[in-house]
Amino acid sequence: MIMDAAVKRQEPQSLDALMLGIGEAARSAAHGLATASEEKKNAALHKMADAVLARKDEILAVNAEDVRAAKERGMEDAFVDRLTLTQERIEGMAKGLRDIAGLADPVGQEMASWERPNGLKIARVRVPLGVIGIIYESRPNVTSDAGGLSLKSGNAVILRGGSDALSTSQAIHGALVEGLTAAGLPEAAIQLVPVTDRAAVGMMLGGLNGSVDVIVPRGGKSLVARVQEEARVPVFAHLEGICHVYVERSADLQMAKDIVLNAKMRRTGICGAAETVLVDRAIAETHLKPLIETLIDAGCEVRGDEAVREADDRVVAATEADWLTEYLAPVVAMKVVADQREAMDHIAAYGSQHTDAIVSGDQSAADRFLTEVDSAIVLHNASTQFADGGEFGMGAEIGIATGRFHARGPVGVEQLTTFKYVVRGSGQTRP
Repeated sequence: MIMDAAVKRQEPQSLDALMLGIGEAARSAAHGLATASEEKKNAALHKMADAVLARKDEILAVNAEDVRAAKERGMEDAFVDRLTLTQERIEGMAKGLRDIAGLADPVGQEMASWERPNGLKIARVRVPLGVIGIIYESRPNVTSDAGGLSLKSGNAVILRGGSDALSTSQAIHGALVEGLTAAGLPEAAIQLVPVTDRAAVGMMLGGLNGSVDVIVPRGGKSLVARVQEEARVPVFAHLEGICHVYVERSADLQMAKDIVLNAKMRRTGICGAAETVLVDRAIAETHLKPLIETLIDAGCEVRGDEAVREADDRVVAATEADWLTEYLAPVVAMKVVADQREAMDHIAAYGSQHTDAIVSGDQSAADRFLTEVDSAIVLHNASTQFADGGEFGMGAEIGIATGRFHARGPVGVEQLTTFKYVVRGSGQTRP
């Protein structure tokens, strides 16, 4: 396996020296990447994809050992699912890298331009953020997605994966480094922290002596909370994915069943999985029981309010805590609401501003929902599981951001840039 310079020199170094060296190498690489040609970056991405596929058997074998160890430690099913790679998922990683190569290069894009009365020509131009630190837990595919997106956007990246997936992440990282070197780009453009010591995370959150420009956490609530609390650099993150599907009174029953089932059960362990279903009282008599049956028949536990329990005696009584819970498991909370106003009030009170959907045949009701629900992603007649950068045509994503500054929703190549003003004159001086 090809290993980067940080890994090669880890043994004789202290953790401080290791991490500061990684930061310095990333900062140095970032300077070159900021002006790297689109052709060279795309060549690296394609070579990375080739290397991922060529190393497929190695990656699967290493991942199987990580998965076995996680199961022996009694990790939850949702955790194991996120950790597990299959041939299909590895092929998806390679496709994601090629999709990123096919995106327009954001670096150097002119966002706006204008000319002042004095003849100054001003343009707002996209530039890379610099060095991105990504801290993630059990999803080893983040190694590939984050490396590819960072490279395309001209940023160097420092990856710190979870200890449970370290071997898998190292195998994937080896393929990324192979692609970088084959394309003539520096190995330090994509670095993986080679130790599991949690102190390394703290050092990244401190910025590594000014080397790190932004932190992106990908993981559970405790990780994200720690990052948001301790980071001394900007953070792109969401704390929880408490996503809702509101079945409005004009909703087609079959469409509602299909969307609710997919939103909850396609993959229960992802942040875009629906955790609460709200059903309009006006259609409870016709829609509520079929929706409950659809979920229970698929193996989902339903926890509901009194009206939901009356519709099916298999429903477990919901508590206040259920409206605030990100299950990441085949469990869903369900509630009957008086109308759209109550549905939106519930989402505002209990949601996490991540992703919320309405199923409705009434365009005005849908437009109201899309306008008034203050979440990073809002959908009409579509599953919340589309909350994904790849599904948005971004190739992949580094994460979902629910904050209000700089990035919101899927964080793709454009969100990994900032801008500068380029001003061209012909000798003007200010009076």
